[in-house]
Amino acid sequence: MTDGIKHECGIALIRLRKPLEYYQLKYGTWRWGLNKLYLLMEKQHNRGQDGAGVACIKLDVGPGFEYLDRLRSITPSAINDIFGTIKNNFDELQEKSPGIIKDIPWAKKNLPFAGEVLMGHLRYGTYGKNKIENAHPVVRQNNWKSRTLVMAGNFNLTNVDEMFNHLVELGQHPRGKIDTVTMLENVGHFLDTENQNLFNKFKKQGYSNIDISKHIADELDLTNILRESSKKWDGGYAMVGLIGHGDAFVLRDPWGIRPAFFYQDDEVVVAASERPVIQTVMNVPTEKISEVDPGKALVIKKDGNIVYETVKGPYERRACSFERIYFSRGSDSDIYRERKKLGELLTPSIVKAVHGELGNTVFSFIPNTAETAFYGMVNGIEKYMQERAKEQILERGKEISVDELNCIISLKPRIEKVALKDIKLRTFISQDDGRDDLVGHVYDISYETLNRGSDNLVIIDDSIVRGTTLKYSIIRILDRLGPKRIVIVSSSPQIRYPDCYGIDMAKLGDFIAFRAAIELLKETGKENIINEVYRKSKQQEGLPKEEIVNYVQDIYKPFTAEEISEKIGKMLRTPEIHAEVKIVYQSIEGLHEACPDHLGDWYFTGDYPTPGGNKVVNQSFINFIEGRNARAY
Repeated sequence: MTDGIKHECGIALIRLRKPLEYYQLKYGTWRWGLNKLYLLMEKQHNRGQDGAGVACIKLDVGPGFEYLDRLRSITPSAINDIFGTIKNNFDELQEKSPGIIKDIPWAKKNLPFAGEVLMGHLRYGTYGKNKIENAHPVVRQNNWKSRTLVMAGNFNLTNVDEMFNHLVELGQHPRGKIDTVTMLENVGHFLDTENQNLFNKFKKQGYSNIDISKHIADELDLTNILRESSKKWDGGYAMVGLIGHGDAFVLRDPWGIRPAFFYQDDEVVVAASERPVIQTVMNVPTEKISEVDPGKALVIKKDGNIVYETVKGPYERRACSFERIYFSRGSDSDIYRERKKLGELLTPSIVKAVHGELGNTVFSFIPNTAETAFYGMVNGIEKYMQERAKEQILERGKEISVDELNCIISLKPRIEKVALKDIKLRTFISQDDGRDDLVGHVYDISYETLNRGSDNLVIIDDSIVRGTTLKYSIIRILDRLGPKRIVIVSSSPQIRYPDCYGIDMAKLGDFIAFRAAIELLKETGKENIINEVYRKSKQQEGLPKEEIVNYVQDIYKPFTAEEISEKIGKMLRTPEIHAEVKIVYQSIEGLHEACPDHLGDWYFTGDYPTPGGNKVVNQSFINFIEGRNARAY
């Protein structure tokens, strides 16, 4: 994705099912779990670069000793900052008292992160400033360990106001109207309720307070707590949580919007946002890793036993297709295959865009994340050229000459690496005056890779969101190569609607496809549609989210996808560009064919899986018309 979009977050959980002494004997260090947590987070660094955090629960630590540790960072190298701090503590102790760090009972009492239950989080901020207070994990601590709650997640709620008011009605005083605090306090309320009910039960049976704490830890029904907590949640979420006495959980939304996977054996339970991360860190095959089913909670009890039950739903599976196109690591076997298929399915549209002039066309990709789709595109073009070659050979029959045959069979896609990103330069650029000139130099080109004035240049990207980098950087530098025609290919369909489930795409006015549709309505004398959509949207303000209709879809109905693509090409071509500019997008049908198990396509169709999605797009359109540069949720 050439446009800078903040997106997603990453979660990680390590639950050791054996005493720390076991890992000391088998692996040479009781820090084996902590080391695995570091690897899980480092392998998911693509999911969050605004900050990171870790937390640890120590099992069976007596009163007077800390049982919960947490460390967060918002530095540019947050993961290294956190684990460097932890390692420095260990190294300093080792230097002062050699050998004492291997004394596990002493370490559990005195060393931070010497525990059996470990959580990690990587943050991409979609709400609020990048402050340490906004970093996960978040903690709701209590002197009763079974009331202490630690949570981290990859989520966004669309109905934070509704949930906030619900907490107020319960008698709480929430610290802020953000989904992180709302979800923490919501789960915390039902955790408190469950604790109190169990306390009353055991008190009536004559147990002492000390014994009651032990019985609560054994009988706490975390699945039911999550079931009650999540009843009113509207949004996408994959969450991990720890309870102070040692229970842990992973919870996924009932639509399967946000991803989560887990692995278990007799030594450990591991969970993360991405499957290949667990494969690599634990060195296990794909079939050993399970997807957390939509609406289910994976609960690991203090004694190490696992409960896996439905918490909410499940509803129609609407797993995020953007995960497959761009956000997740391409090393996952299924994602790799799907991205190649996305590129291959674009073949007919590309051939049409270059008027069949494949011999005079150079193919490339930008940025590097589009490389897998590029391989699929090239395979598709190659198959197409082979079929045309067969037809020509059969048509000529015995009359074909050796020179003609050699010419036909020698044709293959011309591939070049035409664009290179200057990472250091990009980090320097801000919003200062003169930014456009600087943006124009973020990428550089490989000169003399095209025949000037006669070659087409086809560049594939994962997606086109705003089009800003294309307009002010990429198309400008590609034009220096002297192509006759520049074809920008998007392996995803046109992004037309805001996201509200964890990706920072909340403003309609940011989308080049939306702006193109608005311009087309004005140019074709259909501006009344804009006014009508605004009128209907305003009438829905204040309605329950379940009653809101997505009328923004009417903005696009008068035009075909090709007409909007043509308009986008004109909008991205500035006066100094000599080449013709064309834009080719993936079709909705192609997306579903390539990613049949991930039908969450609301970005492209406006078909939101939850009622809160319609509420967000409704508010986003109102904000656009009224000139408010504000988020819609």
